[in-house]
Amino acid sequence: MNRTTLSLIAGATALAAVTGFAAVSAPDPEAAGQRTGAAATLPVERTGLLCPRPSTSDLAETTYTSFTPVTEGADGKGTAVLRSAAQQSAPDENENEDAEGEDEKDGETTEKGDKDAAKDDKADRPVLQLKEPGKPVSAEADGADAPALVGTADGRFASGWTAQQTTEVAAGTGRGLQGVACSAADTQFWFPGASTDDSRTDYIHLTNPDDSAAVVDIELYGKDGELETTVGEGITVKPRSAEPVLLSTLTAEKQTDVTVHVVVRSGRVGAAVQALDDETGGDWLPASADPSGRLVMPGIPKDAKAVRLVAFTPGDADVDLKVRLAAPSGLITPAGNETLHLKGGMTAAFDLGELTRGEAGSLVLTAPDGSVPVVAAVRVLRGEEGKQESAFIPAARPIETRATALDNTAKGTTLSVTAPEGGAEIKVTASAGTEGGTPQTKTYSIKPGTTQDIEAPVPAGLKGGYALTVETRSGGPVYASRTLASTEGGVPYFTVQPLPDDRGMVAVPDASEDLSVLQR
Repeated sequence: MNRTTLSLIAGATALAAVTGFAAVSAPDPEAAGQRTGAAATLPVERTGLLCPRPSTSDLAETTYTSFTPVTEGADGKGTAVLRSAAQQSAPDENENEDAEGEDEKDGETTEKGDKDAAKDDKADRPVLQLKEPGKPVSAEADGADAPALVGTADGRFASGWTAQQTTEVAAGTGRGLQGVACSAADTQFWFPGASTDDSRTDYIHLTNPDDSAAVVDIELYGKDGELETTVGEGITVKPRSAEPVLLSTLTAEKQTDVTVHVVVRSGRVGAAVQALDDETGGDWLPASADPSGRLVMPGIPKDAKAVRLVAFTPGDADVDLKVRLAAPSGLITPAGNETLHLKGGMTAAFDLGELTRGEAGSLVLTAPDGSVPVVAAVRVLRGEEGKQESAFIPAARPIETRATALDNTAKGTTLSVTAPEGGAEIKVTASAGTEGGTPQTKTYSIKPGTTQDIEAPVPAGLKGGYALTVETRSGGPVYASRTLASTEGGVPYFTVQPLPDDRGMVAVPDASEDLSVLQR
């Protein structure tokens, strides 16, 4: 019995160490509604999220939002807190002199210590803290001082906890609307669609949530293979800190389309690419889904003026990708782009033009027999020449059970859902608003092979922003994205976030079942 219990605990501990904070308690058959001896599906009881530093622009206005959906069976207590990542600074050059003069300046040292203590106390205060499941909270920050955030949630707030940051930059490089969902720490990330070109300013943001340093390698792949990098290996990210790395400083090669591969040697980090353009604004490029022989990029805006696909296959094998668009009427093959050829280890880009032509659409890529893994993302432009804005949609993971998009508004929010393989039924819940409102729920049927821009519910009496939670009821797999849009000075500001599964539930084997296997 002891051996079985210890084995189960060791496995859960290892999982938590890799995925970053995920944890559950021992299953309770009655609470989980499962019979003894069967795997129990339980709410996650501890999880963590990381949000990158929003902007370096003094004109930036950022909204942070945090939310946990109501989850049956969740613990009755708990917290969900996002705090500023403590920035590590270089030692002051006068530090030794100050130390030598401590005895002589005891009064000044005490005063300095009090100020430092007050500063530390302020840094440790929550930026956002949830008060109850089902109701989002938000906070605002202006300028370049808006911090990267590190957060944890436990108890009733852990299952499905989601956070988002949305930033509007009024002018300059990267002007427009930039949004990114905060993500869990991990040890490997792929970012097809980055750039080291002179017209782009792309940063890879690395956030370390732990009390020990993380060591990271950054690999860059261009049209002819891996780029020679000067300082891309062994980058140290200090404990509980955020490190933005300008990609163009890692290599002398200027290339329009680059795939970034982040590999963590020790520790774990959160990672996201901020892609800023001199002419077409900018947005966040989240990590692509893991390399796969089948990829889906959901929710390309129906009024997209240009769609550029960037794809990469690790290893030496070439592949011919089959390209289809999941439209409202079903899967279609874009004329002139029936198949795309990728060379192993080389980044390839393809201009697909006005792919959606006024209808909702999702791009579906398939390798023959799924034998060659690929990562991919699309860059989308909206607006007329001279007044265009850009956003990115990476290959997404399916919504296995539930996913949430935050910071929605009554106008300017589009929820796009696709079921490329089989039909599906989904339930969409609009939460209460950050400042008031009554939740609303609707159910939708998604036909096989189609994408639908659905008319999502809006809370009655809405005040503030709200959350949209998508749950898969049957069928699938289902992929979804959310677009936020507004118009400023004739420029169509927008940002698109794919909705990954919130990983709020986990199947835990019953200990008695494990014991019977052990005895055999």
